[in-house]
Amino acid sequence: MKTVVKAKIDDLEKIVSIDSEVIGNTNRLSYLEKTIELGHCIIAKEDNDIVGYLTYDTSFFECAFISLVVISPSNRRKGFASLLLDNMVSNSPTTKVFSSTNCSNISMQRVFISNGFIQSGIVENFDMGIVKVTP
Repeated sequence: MKTVVKAKIDDLEKIVSIDSEVIGNTNRLSYLEKTIELGHCIIAKEDNDIVGYLTYDTSFFECAFISLVVISPSNRRKGFASLLLDNMVSNSPTTKVFSSTNCSNISMQRVFISNGFIQSGIVENFDMGIVKVTP
């Protein structure tokens, strides 16, 4: 059974494990711990297993801003990202909910579109490796 619940500090190790599986390191450990402590992290579960998470804050012009949506690679394309987004939108502490993704992240753009998000703008030169900085 698929469920979404607020993350607890006891979930941190599994959340960091999923994050590390996706990005290749544990650099976001303190960030993830802080979001859990603030109550700004929700997790997707299948049965009792954590398969993904979503973090957010409310400092973006006093609107909810989804910072991360991360699903373990073995559980992608099973509806967990949509489940997390739907839960976030339904339970958001603010009326508007924003997020962002890189121009190169076509799969996440499709997830946002299929969940009713609309493009509000573009931040140029954000994708890694595309920008050439000259003195």
